[in-house]
Amino acid sequence: MSKIKSVTTHVVSAPVEKPFTSSRGWLYKVRGTCLVEIETDDGVVGWGECYGPSAVAKAFIDTQLAAHVIGRDPFDVEVIWEYLYNRIKDYGQTGMAIAAISGIDIALWDLIGKICGRPVHKLIGGAFRSEVQAYATGLYFIDMNRLVEEAVEEAEGFCARGFRAIKMKIGLGDTARDVARIAAVRAAIGPDVRLMVDANHCLTVPNAIRLGRKLEELDIEWFEEPISPEDIDGYIEVTRALDIAVAGGENDFTRWGFRDKIVRKAMDIVQPDVCAAGGITECKKIAAMATAHGVECVPHAWGSAVGLAATLQFLAAIPDQPPCLFPRPPLLEFEQEENPFRDHLAKEPIVQHGGIVKIPTGPGLGIEVDRAVIEKYRKA
Repeated sequence: MSKIKSVTTHVVSAPVEKPFTSSRGWLYKVRGTCLVEIETDDGVVGWGECYGPSAVAKAFIDTQLAAHVIGRDPFDVEVIWEYLYNRIKDYGQTGMAIAAISGIDIALWDLIGKICGRPVHKLIGGAFRSEVQAYATGLYFIDMNRLVEEAVEEAEGFCARGFRAIKMKIGLGDTARDVARIAAVRAAIGPDVRLMVDANHCLTVPNAIRLGRKLEELDIEWFEEPISPEDIDGYIEVTRALDIAVAGGENDFTRWGFRDKIVRKAMDIVQPDVCAAGGITECKKIAAMATAHGVECVPHAWGSAVGLAATLQFLAAIPDQPPCLFPRPPLLEFEQEENPFRDHLAKEPIVQHGGIVKIPTGPGLGIEVDRAVIEKYRKA
């Protein structure tokens, strides 16, 4: 029986040629991540990824978690999850502590799949779908003197590459400026391309409602993170005031963090990130809770090919919400800003054709990690 021999963290970083920002005001000048490599005593390797500041994730795993994983049976994935969570509960119920556990959990599922010779989705319930529609996340703020023009150009570029759904960043501090920019994009891509907007929780409740009513006139599919993630009552106000779907949850962690938002229907769509919210193990529980309360689950994704592959495995295994004759399956977030770890870390990159991405069917996560890319971008 295989036992876990080692847990290794790899912090990688690469400069961004064209820096970009969102409404949070944090300028992305580099792209980086923390990858988790778990190896068994018979040489099988599994890969995971942690969302958030990579050095913090590495420190958490190296100093608090890794020693408690070594020597265990990788098939005890849920036992390991519960042990790690309860061990750090006094100081790690949310945030980077859970992101660190997420990376370990994903790597364990990759290991289990490789040992069994089956993709992860076959081990967590089976495939409801063999492919997913991807939406391009982009249209960040780059040139502050060409905010409308650059958004239109980028959106048209996504459509030319086959995407049939796009999510754009908003939050310019003025409702009229945001509406003008969104309207220009909608006019450029036409009515047949699905369009979502993401405010990255920069608005107050009244401003979110005011902007949301304008968005309803522009056929926007969902209004993502309009307000601060801590404000459950505020989300309820915004969601009840608008006909447009309200989404959020990328900054929430574990089933306990999602519980009240789902039970109280504070939002129409929850967006757990498998690399942040607790890994595949925990996200399956979050999705089940959402389904039980009539809330859609459309995961957030941001990172390398490892996190993208894990998201695809998770997406394959969650049912349509609601189930019906003509369902609208959950979408895949396919972020499109410059990122060598998304494009080159997997020896066979994950790509879209006509806006569709196939669910990987190889063992584990279904990708093979290129160690040369890790060495090239390893952060000292």
